[in-house]
Amino acid sequence: MPRNLDMTALRAFVAVVDAGGVTKASGFLNLTQSAVSMQLKRLEESIGVGLFDRSSRRLALTGAGEQMLGYARRILDLNDEVLGRLTAPGYVGELVLGVPSDIVYPAIPQVLQRFNAAFPRMKVQLVSSYTSRLKRMLERGEADVILTTEDHVGTGGETLMERQLIWVGAHNGQVWRQRPLRLAFEHACIFRRGVQDALDGAAISWEMAVESDSTRTVEASVSADLAVHACIEGTEPPYVERIDHNGALPNLPRIKINLYRAELSRSEPAAALVDYIRQAYRAL
Repeated sequence: MPRNLDMTALRAFVAVVDAGGVTKASGFLNLTQSAVSMQLKRLEESIGVGLFDRSSRRLALTGAGEQMLGYARRILDLNDEVLGRLTAPGYVGELVLGVPSDIVYPAIPQVLQRFNAAFPRMKVQLVSSYTSRLKRMLERGEADVILTTEDHVGTGGETLMERQLIWVGAHNGQVWRQRPLRLAFEHACIFRRGVQDALDGAAISWEMAVESDSTRTVEASVSADLAVHACIEGTEPPYVERIDHNGALPNLPRIKINLYRAELSRSEPAAALVDYIRQAYRAL
């Protein structure tokens, strides 16, 4: 008699591999760690082979596990496509999601992918801009859901994550040693004032060497070692690096990644989008 694979167990298996462990995967799946571990055990017992190399201190797949991962992804994609196309309610329309450019990765792509599978006839317009502009859009009813980077959380918002603001510069750069310290920021960057205040508090002279409305201009200037910049820890572009200043520069404030939802955006797709965002950040 044919045997069937458990879809819940397959989803737990893929989530654990993608998240790098049971702890993060449990947040993304909205399950307890013990429940996720039980799903993994059930999957291994159902196929009669071990999927994880438990002799390793780090998460590692066996040969069978690596093969199973490819199958699992394909099975889940097909499952989600079928359910999305044939059983999803007939929602048609558009949601506007606003996200600052420096926190689009790594969470937002997986959010968009899950939403598209669940609501294939809905469109999500992703607007990447500054926190101040996104909050104005929300107030004017031009956005349904926004994420922000702030030092506080405003009325109606919820904090998804809190991270340290750090100094970044060119690989092996030296401009951070110069005084006055050369800074590069976008005109509307919300981190700008906090960085300037931190430097003033440490009695370090500074000058705004690069000002632009373009994030790319700022990044190019920093990577060329013409100035330094500040960004949220974990969001550093690949062509710059965290400055190891050994206390020569002041510590910067912690930044909250907040979620806000328009009061009138209470449809099931909007609620699902918010839930997918929460789960993605929980997994981080």
